[in-house]
Amino acid sequence: MRLHRLRITAFGPFGTTQDIDFDDLSAAGIFLLHGPTGAGKTSVLDAVCYALYGSVPGARQGSGQGMTLRSDHAPQGTRTEVSLELTVAGRRLEITRQPPWARPKKRGTGTTTEKAQSWLRESTPEGGWKDLSRSHQEIGEEISQLLGMSKEQFCQVVLLPQGDFARFLRADAEARGKLLGRLFDTRRFAAVEQRLAEQRRTTEAEVKDGDAALLADAHRMQQAAADDGRDAELPLPDLAPGDPGLATEVLTWAAVARAGARERLDIAHCALTAAESAQAAAERRLGDVRELDRLQSRFAEAQERAARLHARAEEQRECEQRLERARKAEKVAPALGLRDAAEAEHRRAAQEEARARGRLPETFESAGASNLAAAARKAAEELGGLGAARRAEQRLTDITAERAALGRQERADDEISRDAAGWLESWETTRGALQERIESAQEAATRAERLAGRLEPARTRLDAARRRDRLVQDAAAAQDRALTAREHATSTHEDWLALKEQRLTGIAAELAAHLTDGEPCAVCGATEHPDPTRKTAGHVDRGAEEEALAAHRAALESRTAAERELSDVQASLAAATAAARGSGTGADEPGNTDPAVDELSAAVEELRRSHAEARDRASGLHAAREALARAEREYDRRVAEQQEAARRAASRATLREALDREQESLEAELAHARGATGSVAARAAQLERQTALLTEAADAARAADETAERLKAADARLADAAFRAGFDTPVAAAEALLDDARHRDLQHRIDAWRNEEAAVRAVLAEPDTAAAARRPPADLPAARAEAETAGRRLRAAASARDAAARRCAELDRLSARTVEGTRRLAPLRAAYDRVARMAGLTAGTSADNERRMRLESYVLAARLEQVAAAATVRLRRMSSGRYTLVHSDDRTGRGRSGLGLHVVDAWTGRERDTATLSGGETFFASLALALGLADVVTDEAGGVRLDTLFIDEGFGSLDDQTLDEVLDVLDSLRERDRSVGIVSHVADLRRRVHAQLEVVKGRGGSSVRQRGGV
Repeated sequence: MRLHRLRITAFGPFGTTQDIDFDDLSAAGIFLLHGPTGAGKTSVLDAVCYALYGSVPGARQGSGQGMTLRSDHAPQGTRTEVSLELTVAGRRLEITRQPPWARPKKRGTGTTTEKAQSWLRESTPEGGWKDLSRSHQEIGEEISQLLGMSKEQFCQVVLLPQGDFARFLRADAEARGKLLGRLFDTRRFAAVEQRLAEQRRTTEAEVKDGDAALLADAHRMQQAAADDGRDAELPLPDLAPGDPGLATEVLTWAAVARAGARERLDIAHCALTAAESAQAAAERRLGDVRELDRLQSRFAEAQERAARLHARAEEQRECEQRLERARKAEKVAPALGLRDAAEAEHRRAAQEEARARGRLPETFESAGASNLAAAARKAAEELGGLGAARRAEQRLTDITAERAALGRQERADDEISRDAAGWLESWETTRGALQERIESAQEAATRAERLAGRLEPARTRLDAARRRDRLVQDAAAAQDRALTAREHATSTHEDWLALKEQRLTGIAAELAAHLTDGEPCAVCGATEHPDPTRKTAGHVDRGAEEEALAAHRAALESRTAAERELSDVQASLAAATAAARGSGTGADEPGNTDPAVDELSAAVEELRRSHAEARDRASGLHAAREALARAEREYDRRVAEQQEAARRAASRATLREALDREQESLEAELAHARGATGSVAARAAQLERQTALLTEAADAARAADETAERLKAADARLADAAFRAGFDTPVAAAEALLDDARHRDLQHRIDAWRNEEAAVRAVLAEPDTAAAARRPPADLPAARAEAETAGRRLRAAASARDAAARRCAELDRLSARTVEGTRRLAPLRAAYDRVARMAGLTAGTSADNERRMRLESYVLAARLEQVAAAATVRLRRMSSGRYTLVHSDDRTGRGRSGLGLHVVDAWTGRERDTATLSGGETFFASLALALGLADVVTDEAGGVRLDTLFIDEGFGSLDDQTLDEVLDVLDSLRERDRSVGIVSHVADLRRRVHAQLEVVKGRGGSSVRQRGGV
């Protein structure tokens, strides 16, 4: 990584923009950053760190995401900005960062906070810059990846703080471990330690959980093994979760509990067998008593039923006689049904006949069925002869309708003829008016086209006039800028010539600054230089002259740009003026040479208004043509309607004469057919009604005669059937009949009495029942009590046996689960033992770790050994071969070992602590340690080359010889193309180091002055 250029604006103590050219400073290999206390030397390094990482080291970052980085000396409207140009990994980049700041509000009073901004650009082969990103996160990730270092590593490796490394030399192992941990990022090894400790705690908790589960199962087995509520005699193992051997003890205890439970189960089986035998005997005795009681009750019940049957014997005989008479009457039932049907049919026929005769005239009251039928046939024949008269009457109605329709048509045609005649009278006038409208619209369209052709040029002249007025003001401003640029170019040219003259006057001192004893002079060739010219106050060097020349060239470029801008504005003004003048040929165009905008605007408005009016009038052309076409079509239609009406009038006259002749003929025919009625239809309706009534009456009379004959025959058959069945009259037979419900009820009563009588006789004849009735009464409650007592004893024995069986099953299940838990817990316990051993080893607490060295300390010890070896190379050179840094892994006090650092004194041959070094020795030892650490961290970070380093303070503690040796070591860094910036107050360094960056402080803020070393 090499720094090229740094620009600081309103940052820290710097109120204005400061540019630092590291390429110029790094040309000599070593450059000095000096200035009074509080001027801002460290702020330059903070700016480099802020540009790379977006924050500054330590507490200087403050709070508020960098709000405190803004300079108190900066103008109110100037924003804080840091821009760094550097090369890293072969890529030239430019990083610009702006922290958040409270700027004044654009409207109103007060301030508003703007967010931080960042830019990352990369140089292109063409010499330009390409934007890469504006995201804080993306830029941070890109820079960290390219550098391979965090901010803390960068501050320790590139910005070497000597005070920190002096404390590092004297620090104990814990303090060294913290610093080395930040630099080498050994968090992954600490994470391994933490991970192993967490795994140990996790596996230990899992093992304890498994042991707790085993103990819980043991408690459950103890509860299951309890006999009649009493705890088991064998106590549980007196062990806690996590104790070794717990699983074996629990398994042994479970085996003993299972044996006791099986013994109690065998005893319960024997008790259950005895109870089952006693209960069976009691049940047999209870069955015998119940059977005796049942037979005795059965015999007594049969005697009671026999007594009830004897009391109902007379009723039973009456039911049997009533049922017998009903069976005889059933033989007469069909004849009774036929006679009732014939009587009902005859009654309905007589009623229908009376109703039909009631609707006939009195002349047919006594007529028979045959006479009524003959009268109906006569009326039907007369009705058939009225068909032709009906058709004639209908035709006469149609003729009347046709005559009415002819009248309506005649009135409509008269109306059409009058309307057409009135419209045709005004036809010539209407056509003339429409043609006049068309001609007027055509003239307006021609005028609108002519005005449109003049309107666009007028608008163009108006736009040109407005552009001309604007360009007049721009030309005046450009003229002022061109004049200012010419004056500035002349001034810078004079300044450059004056500085060049001053440099030529003092060129001897500038050449003398590069003279070396023994080397030939570039002017005279002499190798001795007894009295070289010294630079005086106000000496002008090459950089100042080149800066003045660059300022003059920039002023010339500004003058050229201003003159080019003036020329462009003047050319645009001439073009706009010519366009505003126009051709001047229009009749209503302004006649002056340079017309004003108001005049042109008024002319454009007048042309626009006239064009709009002409366009509005011309818009009626199409409508006028359409109106004329519609009027001509209407004229043709009216003439055609008038002619068609005349033709229909002639046709109607001929048709009316034919209808008159047909009407006279039909009226004569209908007068004969109507007779006394008003119309043929009325006469036909009268005959139809008379025919229907006569036909209905004839049918009803015939039906009544027929049903009377059938009723007479049914009476004869019924009398004969009743006599044969044994009844005196048909009425007696009808009274003896029973309906189905009464017949079923009577038969059911008879059958029930007979069945009951048979059942009672059967029970009284049973031998067992008769024998039981002769025995003493049965004692059923005593037998039932005995059986219940035996049942309770059996249930108690079964419950005891079941409880013992469940106890054995539960113990077996819990024992199996305990065995399975023990099997699953075995690999977990082995894993816990392994993890606990490894965690203790990495944490330094294990007895196997004799030096009590943690894993992170072990890794840092290896890194510290590399740092000590790299630092020794430079320390031997700085101390003239006297001192060597060595790494020690001995324990110090009660602390842990691995991060000890000693110095070997070659003069005494003894190894001693670094705290015994003097102030100057501590400085160059810490400097050697810092440089060695930079090399190791660089290699650790992936080999990123660090071409620019900064060393902060400590040189004041060295004598002249040691200072020369230290500077030689630093100067040797140029062999690796490195440049080293020394931050120091030592005045002697300003004489020894020619390339300097001075920070000057003042009441208005600090500034930098740069002096190259070439």
